Amino acid sequence: MFHLLKQRYLSEAIKVLTDGGIIAYPTEAVYGLGCDPFNETAVRRLLAIKQRSVEQGLILIAADWQQVAHLVKAIPTAKMAEIEATWPGPVTWLFPASSMVPTWIRGQHTTIAIRIIGHSIAKQLCQRFNKPIVSTSANLSGQTALRDTASVKLIFNNKIDYILPGRVNGLGKPSEIREALTGEIIRPGG
Repeated sequence: MFHLLKQRYLSEAIKVLTDGGIIAYPTEAVYGLGCDPFNETAVRRLLAIKQRSVEQGLILIAADWQQVAHLVKAIPTAKMAEIEATWPGPVTWLFPASSMVPTWIRGQHTTIAIRIIGHSIAKQLCQRFNKPIVSTSANLSGQTALRDTASVKLIFNNKIDYILPGRVNGLGKPSEIREALTGEIIRPGG
């Protein structure tokens, strides 16, 4: 029964994403807000809801590398092996962005932030959507990231289109962010 419910919830989330909507969903550490990264209207709406500037850029999560490879300029094989050793999991890497990356995703940067997601629900979401999705913490800019559906409902009530139920994996902080070419830690993680 639980499996059927989970599949129904995932189907509803996919429908919302496909229709250009915004969803909330569990990740490794916090609830995330997401949408189709190639739908500029959806991305700009998400940024307005979060009160976040487009210049900051956004993270994309994916089920596997094939979903995002076209968004990244080539990097050395040895570096890529180091990166892949951290996935799936809570490490986001900043890659040199290819010309396929929209400015509303990379913001003022020449990089794109990508994470191959380790959270089972979020991974299934990307697999079933068949492409990456935006992943930004469910919070108003500068506020504490939310970790459960009740808090997401309280803060975002009628502003988002769907909340995918599930539990976060329990990391204490949002994902670590590292620079792909140098390995430099930009934001320590949980």
